[in-house]
Amino acid sequence: WYRNGLPGGGPDQSAGLAELAEYIVRCRRADKPVVVMTGAHPIKNGEISIVIDLIERGLVTLYATNLAGAIHSFELALTGASSESVRDALPVGEFGMAFETGAYLNYAIQVGCENGYGLGEAMGRLYGDADFRRQVIDRAFARHPDTGQYLKPYEGFPYAGACVLAAAYGKGIPVCVHASIGTDITDQHPSFDPAAKGAASGADFLVFAEHLCGFTSGGVVLNIGTAIMGPEVLLKAVSMAANVGCKPDGLWTGSFDVRPFVFDDQARDESQAYYYLRDQKSVATRIPKVFGGVGFYFQGLHRETLPPLYQHIIRAAEA
Repeated sequence: WYRNGLPGGGPDQSAGLAELAEYIVRCRRADKPVVVMTGAHPIKNGEISIVIDLIERGLVTLYATNLAGAIHSFELALTGASSESVRDALPVGEFGMAFETGAYLNYAIQVGCENGYGLGEAMGRLYGDADFRRQVIDRAFARHPDTGQYLKPYEGFPYAGACVLAAAYGKGIPVCVHASIGTDITDQHPSFDPAAKGAASGADFLVFAEHLCGFTSGGVVLNIGTAIMGPEVLLKAVSMAANVGCKPDGLWTGSFDVRPFVFDDQARDESQAYYYLRDQKSVATRIPKVFGGVGFYFQGLHRETLPPLYQHIIRAAEA
């Protein structure tokens, strides 16, 4: 049930990458689900363009990230960049304090809640729904002074093509943003509403769990650079699905990170750090094992492992 390609990191794992890629394509041809979960770094570092292309090709049925991922996506869509010097900004109280990021994202969450949208759908509508976007921007300047220097994307985001949330919303697939309280720069702003953030993210978790009910005869979950959020959300969701009679039998998983892999039977010593590597224990081993599926772990930088996976997928899709 466990596969790890060939020894070594990066493209040396091509056998496992090819096997997973071919199964992804088979799943989509059979209308089975393919879920992609990422942390924020694949977005900030540019590898998210691969996920965007797979979404646009119809090869992904749900995309999930954390709020840091939504933040980087927003800043990329608005300015074409998403970075700041924490070292320089922190001592002067400017780290994470960009007005547009805090106000537009917080008010998108709040306006979304008022309309019954989850956090991911609210983020998607910010890019793809002109009326929703207008409500968000108008609320920001109804509640905060306008210095005349802020960006106001009423007509749309100039770099929305680089935004995975915009791509998913445009394709009509669910977007789930799994957020915590106090972990994101948007929480620093006077526009922050913790009740709205929790309610919106909670709604997304239920969307995610319901989607897992479609894995009763196979499907794929890719966990790309999320060591905590992705594994924990997936673990709870598969338990919920099994509880209501929708066991994800035959589920295939692929986890992508930089750490060496430690087999489950070796990772039972609580005094060792690798005991706590949930992406390996839950995503690559325990979940696929108990449901009769296949788990992969690919070690390496995402710029080493994701391009060959993508190439294998495209070759399989075009065959």
